[in-house]
Amino acid sequence: MEDLRINATATTPRIAFSKIGTMEIQGKSIPDADSNFWKIVSEWFRIYMFTPAVKTTFKLQIDYLNISSSKEVLHLLYRLNELKDRGLEAEVHWSFNANDIDMQEVGRDYEHMVKVPFSFIKIQEAVLS
Repeated sequence: MEDLRINATATTPRIAFSKIGTMEIQGKSIPDADSNFWKIVSEWFRIYMFTPAVKTTFKLQIDYLNISSSKEVLHLLYRLNELKDRGLEAEVHWSFNANDIDMQEVGRDYEHMVKVPFSFIKIQEAVLS
C-alpha cells in the first residue's frame, strides 16, 4: 500500500495519508458534485482499514467544508470508531483559526458523533507590521 498524497487546489484540501497511521486533511473542501476527490480518499482509507497501524492520528485543519464534504469527513471519522472497537488507538487533532468559531463548532459537533478522543488546537493568525 502506497501513501496517499493529493495537493490542495482552489476547491479541494491537501491530503497526506500515511500507511503508518498519520492522516492529514488541510484546506478548503468544495469539490464539484461529479468530482472523484472523496472517492479516492475513501477508497484509500477502506484499504488502510485491512492492515491499520496500531495508532491512527487524524489531523484536520479545514478552512471551509460544503455539505457533501462534511458528510465525507464524518464518514472517515466514523471509520475511526471501527479501529477503536478493534482495540487500536485513534485520535483526532482538530486545528482551526482562533477567529473561526464556525469551524471550531464543526469540530465539536464531530467530537460528539464519534468515540475517539479529539484535541482542539487554536491557530493564531500572524500579525504583520
